[in-house]
Amino acid sequence: MKFDRMDVWMRAVELSVEAYKYSTKIRDYGFRDQLTRSALSIPSNIAEGVERESIKESINFLSYAKASAGEFYTQVFIGKKAGFLDIDVAERWLQESKEITAILAAIMKKRRQFT
Repeated sequence: MKFDRMDVWMRAVELSVEAYKYSTKIRDYGFRDQLTRSALSIPSNIAEGVERESIKESINFLSYAKASAGEFYTQVFIGKKAGFLDIDVAERWLQESKEITAILAAIMKKRRQFT
């Protein structure tokens, strides 16, 4: 399986791109940095996980991607409450990060069957 053909990777890339484009509106540089770092980490770790040779290593990096999606969700939630993010954008990102997390959990569960 090629990571760049995976729907979850493509969705994570789009989420990251949206976060980077939107981040120019965010004046709190610490928040902006954390938000974009976690967003970038999701597709990056998916790619690294798929490219790993062993199933155990693959699951580890997919787990990192899942954790980054949780981190991104938390930052969006806080950003929404703090007024850093538009509510409609935040709601869309919250939903997308939850769906990415669920897909990654399913992929990891399937891969664990082969260990």
